Amino acid sequence: MLHLIPDTLSVVPRACSGLSARGKVKGWPLGRQADLGPNLTGTSQCGLGQVTQPVSFLDMNFQVTGLGLDKMKLDSPQSFLDQEEAEEAEDQQLLEPEAWRAYMERRTALREFLTSDLSPHLLKRHHARMELLKKCSYYIEILPKHLALGDQNPLVLPNTMFQLIDPWKFQRMKKVGTAQTKIQLLLLGDLLEQLDRGRAELDALLESPDPRPFLAGWGLVAQRLADLSAVMDSFLAMMVPGRLHLKHRLVSDIGTTKIPHIRLMLSTKMPVMFDRKGSVAHQDWASLRWFVTIQPAAPEQFELRFKLLDPRTQQECMQCGIIPVAACTFDVHNLLPNRSYRFTIKRAESYTLVYEPWWDSLTLQTRLGPPEGPTPSRLGKPGLPLTTLSAR
Repeated sequence: MLHLIPDTLSVVPRACSGLSARGKVKGWPLGRQADLGPNLTGTSQCGLGQVTQPVSFLDMNFQVTGLGLDKMKLDSPQSFLDQEEAEEAEDQQLLEPEAWRAYMERRTALREFLTSDLSPHLLKRHHARMELLKKCSYYIEILPKHLALGDQNPLVLPNTMFQLIDPWKFQRMKKVGTAQTKIQLLLLGDLLEQLDRGRAELDALLESPDPRPFLAGWGLVAQRLADLSAVMDSFLAMMVPGRLHLKHRLVSDIGTTKIPHIRLMLSTKMPVMFDRKGSVAHQDWASLRWFVTIQPAAPEQFELRFKLLDPRTQQECMQCGIIPVAACTFDVHNLLPNRSYRFTIKRAESYTLVYEPWWDSLTLQTRLGPPEGPTPSRLGKPGLPLTTLSAR
């Protein structure tokens, strides 16, 4: 801030404020007078030192104008817009033109790989599919390879094949299928982690400010890209359950009957899940709905389980059971009002089931108050007590 006095000129730093009414410099130590004569002297509290040279108005005007221009430059947004280009030009000065072109080409190839083959959106989809596979049910599927040469009989159906398969050998194959499914899910999780780590490493390399290490280690980078592509291929191939390898024949020789060769495959069924909007609890009954993402060709059998949470008496401990259901909806009656129940839904047990790691569960609370009207019947039998269900 400038203060002009006739025949004199004083400069007071902005941080030390201006002149007082008594001709003193504000912020000056008490008892110290400031000389306001032609030769400006004194020591400010701003650490600017002593000024002993006369200061002309033209010189000071030039200095103030220069400071204003510098401030305008610093505050201009254009300097921030050109910062990235300036950094790129600075990096280009570190390399020969040919090396710079190679650097830009390889950097572009790496960016394209990360935005297409290993994009965040793609990895997110794979994580969602992996979570879905952890909830699926896995079964052994029996498929005949072909009929014996010259055999004119129609194709043997899988249901008929079960009558010819050794039960003990088939149970052993179910254990093999269970182990193979668990291993396959573990390998899928490991491969997905490798893809996540690989993307993080390449992302960090792409953001590196120095181009020289990038060029020097490009051989390792190219090998890393090839390895990640192979990991992605393995992951996609393993998403589909594969074939079970047989060490022994499951069908024993039965005289002259021609038995086709068979192959065992692991098949996947989508999880059964409650419709959480359509499932509602009332005062003494609950209406439950569930669905399968991909509807099977043939109707399925389900198993609905329910259990009273926190029973208070021995009689209340009987409020549990297992109900076989051949549809995707069921109403459970004779429940206690204002109590919480846990419901679980799954497919009914099957001879070919090898692995089912997850069941969907739902907790509902019945409403407070006595039931209105007569108790509705269940399964067409009025007043059927809960104890007649299969208790767990």
